[in-house]
Amino acid sequence: MANQTITAAKGFLAAGVACGIKPSGKPDMAVLHCPAGATAAAVFTTNRIVSAAVEVCREHVKRGKVYGVVVNSGNANACTGKKGLADAIGMCKTTAEQLGVASGDILVASTGIIGETLPMTKITAGIQKAAAKLSVRARAGASFARAIMTTDTRPKQAVRKVRISGREITIAGTVKGAGMIGPNMATTICVLTSDVAIRKPLLQRALRDAIGGSLNKFTVDGHQSTNDTAMILASGAADNAPIVRQCPRYTKFAKALGDLCENLVMQMALDAEGATRVFKVVVKGAASKADAAKTARAVADYDLVKCAIHGGDPNWGRIICAVGSCGAKLKPEKLSCRIGDISVFRNGGPIKFDAKKASKVISRRFHSITIDLGAGKSTDFCYGCDLSKEYVAINADYRT
Repeated sequence: MANQTITAAKGFLAAGVACGIKPSGKPDMAVLHCPAGATAAAVFTTNRIVSAAVEVCREHVKRGKVYGVVVNSGNANACTGKKGLADAIGMCKTTAEQLGVASGDILVASTGIIGETLPMTKITAGIQKAAAKLSVRARAGASFARAIMTTDTRPKQAVRKVRISGREITIAGTVKGAGMIGPNMATTICVLTSDVAIRKPLLQRALRDAIGGSLNKFTVDGHQSTNDTAMILASGAADNAPIVRQCPRYTKFAKALGDLCENLVMQMALDAEGATRVFKVVVKGAASKADAAKTARAVADYDLVKCAIHGGDPNWGRIICAVGSCGAKLKPEKLSCRIGDISVFRNGGPIKFDAKKASKVISRRFHSITIDLGAGKSTDFCYGCDLSKEYVAINADYRT
């Protein structure tokens, strides 16, 4: 079977191990290495409270070349003050020592419980253990994906291949996240690799657009994490003619990256805490792109809509309520809504529809809700998932 992990792209080694951060003993330390150095780009949470790892990573990603990534799970290293910042820098330093590079050449991310300092003795030993296991094999890439998980029930990984300049380019990625998801210009923890040769500003643009059109369009509970980080490293090992401008070759690469990220978001959606169904809210006829985005997210975030979907109830009243309360411009006399292909509300009023058929649509693993605001020509979308008893149970039992 073909490698479907982050080591599928040429020029990367990875490893994931357990070092004792998690009381469960599950894997919690991951290291990625690009021996020849990689062009890097990243986007981060816009939450004003950020983890120490985000602060450090924001600075290190500015470097011309990055040689490694270190990620721990089980501890967010957020709201930990100067000690937390020193520990994040220490993670980079230890990783750099193991890889034989400068500490500023390492990107860092953390995820897990907020407000606890890192157990640095375990962290240091874990980094050393992971560095000793670095490999290009699929098994190593898979171990990396497992080591960044928190409440996820399974790893999320994807690979895309595309030909550019006569060379086969590989893009690979993994993402973690099952709750506390309402990203804004970032997502939980997402690590992407590629062997494409591309200028740093173009890589940054491609990442921003790919995340913005996929992982940023998914909400579980409407809450940004303090640690949201998405990063991509490009090794250039495919030896393609470097992409230096927004030409058709750039468009081809960006499209493949966006497609990979869309695949990752669907994997996240189907593994969201307690989720059994995923839905896509499409908003049309908005006065502006901002209004369309605001409306789509309002419906996807609305707990009563999410509960109705969990129960297979085509309760369009809750959808219309969410639309009307989000502050977007609309024309009530033109407002319409469809569940799948079934019209349930048209031109400001209810219409007769087959409730049993609509219930079957909502009960599918995936369905769409389309809303027309009747106020313009702009459109946008957002993915959401149902709200189940399991979501409450998982988050009630999650140790704080």
